[in-house]
Amino acid sequence: MLRIGICDDQAESRQALKSLVERILEKRAVENTMFEFSSGEGLLGWMEKHAGELDLVFLDIEMGGLNGMETAKALRAADDSLLLAFVTGFTDYVFDGYSVGALGYLIKPPQTEQVSELLDRALGALFNEADKVFLCRNAEGLYRIPKKSIRYFYSDRRLVTCVTDNRNYTFYARLDDVAESVGPSFVRLHQRYLVRAAAVDRVEGSNVILGDEVLPISRAYQSAALASIARAMLE
Repeated sequence: MLRIGICDDQAESRQALKSLVERILEKRAVENTMFEFSSGEGLLGWMEKHAGELDLVFLDIEMGGLNGMETAKALRAADDSLLLAFVTGFTDYVFDGYSVGALGYLIKPPQTEQVSELLDRALGALFNEADKVFLCRNAEGLYRIPKKSIRYFYSDRRLVTCVTDNRNYTFYARLDDVAESVGPSFVRLHQRYLVRAAAVDRVEGSNVILGDEVLPISRAYQSAALASIARAMLE
């Protein structure tokens, strides 16, 4: 599933790009969901409530209000794994894209070959980054959460809460399965707690401190947890 945002203040341009992208992905048998935005402000407002719900965003550079480059910088500050591509009628901005790690540029009107190559790069980048994100699926949708933004997981009768720097996500799972999915950079503290070792600020007695939060370490997990946290602090 590829989740794509198209941000352009011209409805005709949005629709043309959407139709082209859908045709290309259909030939590749890639499922997709499209979201349209008529302004940078609208996109950023939506992303505040829907962090992690997009994989790729196409941004028109020449928009009224916040232009595409300004919007891209705000998006990048909030999520350094989000794929960004610019759509423009000019080539003057090409080198500016390096500052936000742009995947590429499309010159208006975008051509099939140009869009196809960019989508191939996007799919390749998502595949290469797969081990750096945690895929969370719940009733609201599918989220790609960068592991480095996760503070810890908390489980209550199979309802798991993923606590990140920006928001929380809830989903149903076994914490054992979550631990296997996220890998050795996360440490089990307790039957209910799984913490990213590098997110721990310090250990005090039988607790770990993450900012203003205090999480308990149970006796059963204490030895392995303290060793893993100590290694993370030394790296």
